[in-house]
Amino acid sequence: MREIGIVFNKKDFEYDMYSLVRAFYPESVIQMYYQGEVPSTQFELFVKLAYTTNQISLNIFNKNKEVFDETIRLDYYADRRDTKNQLKRLLYRALSGFTKKVLPWGTLTGIRPTKLPMRLLAEGMSNPEIAEYMRTTYYSSNEKTALAIAIVNQEAALLETFDYQSGYSLYIGIPFCPSICLYCSFGSHPIAQYQDIVARYLAALFKELSFVSKTFANKRLDTIYIGGGTPTTLTAPQLHSLLSHVCQHFDISQVREFTVEAGRPDSITEAKLQVLADFPVTRISINPQTMNQATLDIVGRKHTVAEVEDTFKLARRLGFDNINMDLIVGLPGEDDKLVANTLTAINELVPDSLTIHSLALKRATQLTLFKNEYQSISFENSQEIMDMAAKSAINMQMRPYYLYRQKNIAGNFENVGYAKSDKMGLYNILIMEEKQTIMAVGAGAATKLVFDNAKRIERIESVKDVRTYIERVDEMIERKRMGIEKWLK
Repeated sequence: MREIGIVFNKKDFEYDMYSLVRAFYPESVIQMYYQGEVPSTQFELFVKLAYTTNQISLNIFNKNKEVFDETIRLDYYADRRDTKNQLKRLLYRALSGFTKKVLPWGTLTGIRPTKLPMRLLAEGMSNPEIAEYMRTTYYSSNEKTALAIAIVNQEAALLETFDYQSGYSLYIGIPFCPSICLYCSFGSHPIAQYQDIVARYLAALFKELSFVSKTFANKRLDTIYIGGGTPTTLTAPQLHSLLSHVCQHFDISQVREFTVEAGRPDSITEAKLQVLADFPVTRISINPQTMNQATLDIVGRKHTVAEVEDTFKLARRLGFDNINMDLIVGLPGEDDKLVANTLTAINELVPDSLTIHSLALKRATQLTLFKNEYQSISFENSQEIMDMAAKSAINMQMRPYYLYRQKNIAGNFENVGYAKSDKMGLYNILIMEEKQTIMAVGAGAATKLVFDNAKRIERIESVKDVRTYIERVDEMIERKRMGIEKWLK
């Protein structure tokens, strides 16, 4: 495995530089140092950055041989954003020239690339002006620039249809799953091992929900999203109890979207779907990730392709008219032919929306922790595969409507949500564009308090471990109370 060292002469822009190097070398071990503390270790690649008040110098050494040396002049303190962008362009040009690689998103390494064109659109820029700015400032490709702008225009049109700053959204976390998938980095717990404390978890969750309902009694609730984990690991009576509590304690008369991630087909029964149908749930998600049985077996999904099809058809028979499906591109062993097989199978089911994820290998996943066991398995993704997925969605009369990225994402690509015109997920747009306060309850849930006309955001996170959450739920409530009093009042 390649070892890369980055040395700075002072503390500034470290994360930006690290992220860009990581984008070019996703499988490498990257260490950062400051001048005077560089170890004697001989790195295969060594990046040296020196900042002064009027210039930035970059030197790159490959196996001790200098392969790049350039200095750019600028007023370091004049404009921090411009300084960062010039620095990232300098590093990008160096690494792109050395590796002969071009990153689809250029120097954009953040997880929300649409926030940039959304800001520029709000400032009055036209679409062609935004495109030119993104290409010249961030070296983003024509394809990704066009995708981001198309999505931003969709989002802007949808956000104009309601006063999102006067309301809030509610996220409810159910951190249990039938089994833990090989690629999963979420704080999920196998239901078989935690079945004995689910009732206690729900009691703690209800306590937190009651606090939110009282605290926000005078605010309009716009969207509700129950995710996880897999919410349908709860029994039908437990689901009924949860939905009853929500409907009894919150005014849902103005809720525009109520989503429940039904998720894993092996967690769904007709009784559970009937419970969802008996409440004002407007949108569900049935997530196969792939329609290739061998891949499902490798990643530990513990269900069959037939179960995906049967569950989807059952949901349709029970009247669900807004069903999303999640797919992951880049799963172990899947080439373009296997991805095409999945897309063909999904096309026959005709979902209302489709989310295409690029595999992200985060440090907490089993696939990363035990990667030596999977070295013989290929991880393939390409622009051609992403284009194939996009074409399939378009053939189903869907358009891209939201986009985000993750750290260590396969091929430096992105996750894109496609939907039919009247089936776009409002909650997805609100949380990605960070336009509205999201009150999140449950283990591992992250509340986002949005204020000062959406110029400021403060996060309040809950502990991830279920047992710890149950024991400390009063503390989780107090964290929210203090945050709300400090930033929203």
